[in-house]
Amino acid sequence: MNKNSSPVLDAVDEPIREEPGQHGFFERLYTGTGGFRIVSRRRLYYGISAALVVIALLSIGIRGFTLGIDFAGGTRIQVPATGQMSTDQVSDVYSKALGHSPVTVQKVGSGAAASYEIRSDTLTAQQQDTVQGALFDAFHPKDSSGAESRNAISVAEISETWGGQITRKALIALVVFVLLTMVYIAIRFERDMSIAAIASLLFNLIVTAGIYSIVGFEVTPAAVIGLLTILGYVLYDNVVVFDKVEENTRGVLHLTRRTYGEQANLAANQTLMRSINTTVIGILPIIGMLVIAVWLLGVGTLKDLALVQLVGMIVGAYSSIFFAVPLLVTIKERYGPVAAHTRKVLAKRSNAAQARIREAAAERASAISGPVRPRESDSPAPRPGARPSGKRHKRRH
Repeated sequence: MNKNSSPVLDAVDEPIREEPGQHGFFERLYTGTGGFRIVSRRRLYYGISAALVVIALLSIGIRGFTLGIDFAGGTRIQVPATGQMSTDQVSDVYSKALGHSPVTVQKVGSGAAASYEIRSDTLTAQQQDTVQGALFDAFHPKDSSGAESRNAISVAEISETWGGQITRKALIALVVFVLLTMVYIAIRFERDMSIAAIASLLFNLIVTAGIYSIVGFEVTPAAVIGLLTILGYVLYDNVVVFDKVEENTRGVLHLTRRTYGEQANLAANQTLMRSINTTVIGILPIIGMLVIAVWLLGVGTLKDLALVQLVGMIVGAYSSIFFAVPLLVTIKERYGPVAAHTRKVLAKRSNAAQARIREAAAERASAISGPVRPRESDSPAPRPGARPSGKRHKRRH
């Protein structure tokens, strides 16, 4: 250690080295000491992210979305549940009465309040009367007074104009929310962090919408509300992670042994367990909503809200750690002082590594040749006035 160096600064400035043999997976996960190489393996995570985006865009472009009746317009028929009714039986009665299948048939509610909801394209008054009579003849539903009545089957028509207005308002709400979020990110973070955070937000939006398209659930107002909610969650997660990155990289350009990427990788490790805990705590009520509200109570409208939130929170936790942080480092290392500092640190390490190699080679060569014995001519000359040692050679006469 140099006399002018400080042991504290040297400890802080020490490069991160992984020792996977000494620490287990869960120990590295809980301690957050930089044991997971997130930034250095960014190409792997870029590949995974690109694959998810491509699959999502292909599904959106080919399959599209199943728009609910609130967006596309149509006719909604509700039949009180009686006896051993099932969705297949209701769908068969509808198909035989009109000659085509309904868009969806699902059971909503439970117990005495249970009913079957049929969603179809817009029906004429004659078609509505036909299907209403067929459903009454097949199931004989009862009204609130307990008497069998055809009027127990409710028919509601939602016009395309109303659906178009709902669609337009939902898109406006989504665009305004995203723009306001981008403005906040641009003010909250410095430029490169803002770019990475906005990219993470768009990544989450595309992947969540793509998975929703793949599953084929109806896009309802509840789904749009859930999408806006998870975008807020992604923003929160990015703020937490980038705050830690900003804290760890403060003053890193004045050091000589750690790069910006290593400090950012340490920040990602330190917030990894927190992101996992937050995500698990967040999805537990959503899973409860799926199990209790959808399967047990049969509230189908909550299914759309629960799915979009479940997918969005999981994708958001992934994107904030494994996409946003590596993207930030990539942007930083392309130009500017961070790029120059990274090259300087890596060059210094390369020179030090070469010096160690040369030193090790010299030690090996010395060990192979063995110790060198001094020759007589190499023996030191006697000091002036010293008495001679050894035997004297007699003169021959």
